[in-house]
Amino acid sequence: MSATGQMTGTVPNPAFDPYRATARAQGTTAPQGRFMLITAPAKINLYLGVHEGTGEDGYHRVDTVMTTLDLTDTLAIAPSDRLMVKTVPEADFPQESNTAYKAAVAMGKAFDREPNFAILIDKHIPIRAGLGGPSTDAAATIMGICRYWGVDPRDERIDAVARSIGADVPFFLYGPPAHLDGRGDRMSELFRPLTGTPVALVKPMTGGVSTVEAYRRFDEAPVAASPLEPMLEAMRSHDEQAIFEHVSNNLAPIARELCPQIGEIVDWMREQPDVRAVDVCGSGATVFAVCNTQMAAEKIGIAAMKEHGWWAQAAKMEKLDQLSLWARFSSEALIL
Repeated sequence: MSATGQMTGTVPNPAFDPYRATARAQGTTAPQGRFMLITAPAKINLYLGVHEGTGEDGYHRVDTVMTTLDLTDTLAIAPSDRLMVKTVPEADFPQESNTAYKAAVAMGKAFDREPNFAILIDKHIPIRAGLGGPSTDAAATIMGICRYWGVDPRDERIDAVARSIGADVPFFLYGPPAHLDGRGDRMSELFRPLTGTPVALVKPMTGGVSTVEAYRRFDEAPVAASPLEPMLEAMRSHDEQAIFEHVSNNLAPIARELCPQIGEIVDWMREQPDVRAVDVCGSGATVFAVCNTQMAAEKIGIAAMKEHGWWAQAAKMEKLDQLSLWARFSSEALIL
């Protein structure tokens, strides 16, 4: 069981009815064999190093090592007479601001086609949490459209589309764990997965951290990044002890400043038993703890929720590379 009273991983929302939603979007029953379900995983940063100053493009240089989790959103995609994106629970912003919508529009421009799809997103990854929810939804949309249009996901235009949506999007396309550099959007090196490693996720129940504000504060008072090479060496040798000894994020102090509850969560999680490493996900507001056992992760999540009223979830690291993502599309597509 997770700290939210559900099984570990992602349990479908009972309000998520892709059959009905797709039919409503098309004004008819969904055509047989034209319906697809895609899982979109969350991520954590095992290492995040933001460098001082910005380039000519106005962006910071970033090094990061990321891996995915079995906490996922689920996207249902079907052809339609127009592009429409809905979320469950319903978003409080227009569909045009959704990264899945932006990704579909960008795919249409890149391939000179009309991206007429009905896209329903069952949201489990919280927003403004540093877990990559918007980016993974965009990547899943891109891969789904590739599947429908018969586009090779290795086409160079796919990478350009992904990077135009957000820095984390290419990561979700090409497969974790990985080191990315540039703006944090350029794949540099892939590593063996840490599949099954237990993780506890905890964040304040409300509020979050604006990435824009976090970078603004960083520019005002930069925090030096920890050395990158020890983490890369540990990842290459698959030395888990060394990997978790070198977990680091130089945006964490800023996240704690912007949201004091993050600091409370970090300090509390470091006091919990069977914890191997604790740090902030991206710019926050989620804090992750790598645990020795799944039971330890579950206990941390339950205590965080019951004793402090924080949002919490027990999860596991998983491998989801490009080829396995294609396999999931095939195996999880619904034939109506």
